[in-house]
Amino acid sequence: MKTTEAVTKRILELCKLHDITPNKLGTISGVEPSTITSIFYGKSKNPGIVTLKNICDGFNITLQEFFDSELFKTTDLD
Repeated sequence: MKTTEAVTKRILELCKLHDITPNKLGTISGVEPSTITSIFYGKSKNPGIVTLKNICDGFNITLQEFFDSELFKTTDLD
C-alpha cells in the first residue's frame, strides 16, 4: 500500500469514528475542502505535515495518535 493511501484511509476511518463528513472536517480543521478532496482522490501525492497537523487538530488528536494505526505499522508502505 502506498503511504498516501494509508493517510487517506486513516482520515476516512477517523471521519467515521467522529461521525463527521470530509467536508465538515475541512470546516473544523481550517483545511480547504478542495485540499481534503485532493488527498482522497490522489491528486495530492504528498500532503504536508502542516496540513496533517491541521486535520489532526480538527479531530482533536495529536500527530502521534494519527499515525498510531495498524495502517502505518508495516514496512510495506511505499
